Amino acid sequence: MYTEISKNKRNSWFLIGGFVIVITLLCYVFALAFNNQAVLYLGVGFAVFYAAISYYFADSMILAVSKAQKIAKKDNPQLYRTVENLSITAGLPMPSIYIIDDTAPNAFATGRDPKHAIVAVTSGLLEKLDKPELEGVIAHELSHVGNYDVRLMALVVVLVAVIVLLSDWFLRFSFIFGDDNDSGGGTFQLIMIVIGIALALLAPLIGVLLQLAISRKREYLADASGAMLTRYPEGLAKALRKIEGDTEPLEAANRATENLYIINPLRDNVHGHRSWFAGLFSTHPPTAERIKRLESMDLHP
Repeated sequence: MYTEISKNKRNSWFLIGGFVIVITLLCYVFALAFNNQAVLYLGVGFAVFYAAISYYFADSMILAVSKAQKIAKKDNPQLYRTVENLSITAGLPMPSIYIIDDTAPNAFATGRDPKHAIVAVTSGLLEKLDKPELEGVIAHELSHVGNYDVRLMALVVVLVAVIVLLSDWFLRFSFIFGDDNDSGGGTFQLIMIVIGIALALLAPLIGVLLQLAISRKREYLADASGAMLTRYPEGLAKALRKIEGDTEPLEAANRATENLYIINPLRDNVHGHRSWFAGLFSTHPPTAERIKRLESMDLHP
């Protein structure tokens, strides 16, 4: 687990570097296509500004969109003690606790690092899970915090969003700013526009596929880490089965936040049987496979 944490921290910097290169390349090609170097400076400047703002305030935006309300110990002593005890066991700072007033059972963790971590659960989760199942879910979410998954996924979400925005702007304005071919470089500029369109179409898709692949891998790791934390894999396995089996929609969830939850709240990719192609676009691995792995774990001495 410590190896995975170090790998997450290291991958975060590699990820930043890789996305910065991709964003700079996109802006450079767009600048050539528009025959305007200002596009390069404006694009990179916007990307840096947007990434910084989103990185530090993404958790606040997520909580606002999810209509989550912060609670104190007096508001729900049982939940507070559960999070507190597991945080102590995991050697983590006590995260802020939020509740989403929704009858669908689910939960997520967010925040840029363990010192700024947040665990959010729905009221339905508290009503429908017993104590061992709730502990399994909380341990899973705390594992995301301890493994630095929250930082890694926040960076991925922000940087993919930057690429999508830049690509969308290029496709929208290419015909407006790409007509200045009077400078003798018309053929070259046309080639750059074609390359720019290809990059604008492919870069967001590649970024999203990378985001989803990382998200699926992180879920398996958090399941294993959570099971080791509680020493009771059956608790999390039962919780996953119960959450998946619940048919109530989570109204606060959307496409931007679906990858955060312990099980996809939009219910289009949680089942065990699907094609490899459909699996590429899944935010979570199959729940049946996650349960199978948990049930095969032997943590008893």
